[in-house]
Amino acid sequence: MRAPAGVLITGASGGLGAALAAAYASPGRALWLQGRRAERLDEVARACRASGARVETRVLDLADVPALLAWTQGVAEGVDLAVVNAGITSNVRDGESWDEVDRLLQVNVRAAFATVAGVLPAMRARRRGQIALVSSIAAWFGMPLTPAYCASKAALKAYGESLRGWLAHEGVEVSVVLPGFVRTAMSERFPGPKRLMLEPPDAARRIVAGLERNRARIAFPFVPSFGMWALGALPAGLAQRLIAVMGYGR
Repeated sequence: MRAPAGVLITGASGGLGAALAAAYASPGRALWLQGRRAERLDEVARACRASGARVETRVLDLADVPALLAWTQGVAEGVDLAVVNAGITSNVRDGESWDEVDRLLQVNVRAAFATVAGVLPAMRARRRGQIALVSSIAAWFGMPLTPAYCASKAALKAYGESLRGWLAHEGVEVSVVLPGFVRTAMSERFPGPKRLMLEPPDAARRIVAGLERNRARIAFPFVPSFGMWALGALPAGLAQRLIAVMGYGR
């Protein structure tokens, strides 16, 4: 597969986004990095430039969809790979107010769809490009602790799989990334057990390898991913009892 010359990554000031930026930083490659935290985004950009990449950053609140569309449409001609990575979480133990849920849906779903809308027309016009939607193994089965988060990640999974089928004959490749726990600030907010936690560079390597092979689903680690898939395949009552025994109940 042809290596992407231009890579756009949202959420690049977070743990996984920064690791993905580092994984793609190389001489001759252009990176467009979005984040909310200017100081951290600058640190990531400096490290990527030290690896030889050309880097442009954009500090942007993804809830501002018009600004997001303007940015992505403005750089779309150079983007070979768009990694839609930005996301936030919430949980019922912290209360999960409507304002928090609304904000989560704006960032995890609405902004993700808008990012795709911004880069996709240029990819379709040149019949070449790749999109990676970072979902979660939580998309396989809704956990009682994080209902809004699980719903948002399930939406990304369904959206990405639908896009892949639609765009398969237009030269645009689409993959859904379904990671388990990665050691990030977002994972630290999760109130349940965090089994088989991966470090961000390890997760980034797995994602890059999966995208190079154009895998439809890039799910890891195997055991928790298979476990969540299996819960979704079981009768709902049994699955709910099992999830409670595992420590993920209300």
